[in-house]
Amino acid sequence: MTYAVDRIHEEVAYVAYHFHWSLEEILDLEHRERRQYVERIADLVTRAGAER
Repeated sequence: MTYAVDRIHEEVAYVAYHFHWSLEEILDLEHRERRQYVERIADLVTRAGAER
């Protein structure tokens, strides 16, 4: 099974934007670990928006 290239680009952009990590650092993460970071960032963004 392959992971859609567009999805990887989306995840990389999202993590890089919020955590300022390099492309290499993000791509070195295992798929599952990268998805966990994406989910955690989304939680933080949602909570920050709710606190406004």
